[in-house]
Amino acid sequence: MSSTRTPSVQPAYVLHQHDWSESSLILDLFTRESGRLAVAAKGAKRPYSQLRAVLLPLQRINVSLSKPGKSASADGGEVQTLRGAEWGGGATLPSGAALFSGYYLNELLLKLLARHDPHPRLFDAYADTLAHLADGDVALRAFEVKLLAELGLLPDLSVVTHTQAPIDPERRYQLSPESGLIPPAGDTGLPGALLIQLQAALLHGNPAALRQACTSAPLALKTTLRGLLHYHLGHQPLRTRALMVDVQNLLDT
Repeated sequence: MSSTRTPSVQPAYVLHQHDWSESSLILDLFTRESGRLAVAAKGAKRPYSQLRAVLLPLQRINVSLSKPGKSASADGGEVQTLRGAEWGGGATLPSGAALFSGYYLNELLLKLLARHDPHPRLFDAYADTLAHLADGDVALRAFEVKLLAELGLLPDLSVVTHTQAPIDPERRYQLSPESGLIPPAGDTGLPGALLIQLQAALLHGNPAALRQACTSAPLALKTTLRGLLHYHLGHQPLRTRALMVDVQNLLDT
C-alpha cells in the first residue's frame, strides 16, 4: 500500500509569524505540497541567523522540514521544525497599496484554509496573484474567485443551481452562499455574461482570462464576493481590509 511522501524540499510562503522564544519563531507557512503548516524556526531571531533575511512575507522560499511532531507552540498545536530555507526567486517585496493587498491575501488564507490540506492549484494562483498586485482590485477579485472555487464554496457559474438551466448571458443572477446562483427579483446581481466568462476561465485554469473577466461589472462582483467571504468567514472581520479602508480615507483627506 503506497503512501504520499512529503518532499524533502518544497516551495512555500510565510503567511504569518509570531515569537516563540527569545530566539525562535512560529511560522504559518503555505506550502504547495502540504498546504498550510505550523513550523518552528529555531534561532531565526538571532542577529547572525541567515533565516532573518529569508523568512519574509510575500516572498517565495524553498523549505526543508522535519517530520510532523508535537512541540510547545503558542496555541498548543502540532508543529514541524524548519531545517532550512532559501529564497525561491521571483518578485521583490511589494510596496504601497500592493503590500496591503498581499497581506489581505494572507489573511484570507489563514482564516479559510485548514492545516495539512494541500491546494497546489491555489498555491500557484497565489504566486501568480502576487506578481500582479500592481493591477489593483482586479487581481484581488480573481484570487477571491479562485479561492472560493478551490475550497468548494462556489457553485458552477454556468448554470442556475437549483434547475441546472444554462445561464442566460443577457440576464442577471444573484450568487447566494446558501442557494447558489438564482435569478434576482430585480435588476441587480451579476451579469450572466460575466458568470459564463468566470466559469470558462476557472475550467481552463487561465489566470489572465480570470483577471480579464473580473474587469466586467467590478462593483457588482466586489459586493457579491465580499458577501460570500463574509458568510464563510463566520462574519469575522478582516483586519487588513479595515486597515486598507482607514489608510485610503486618510489619504483622501
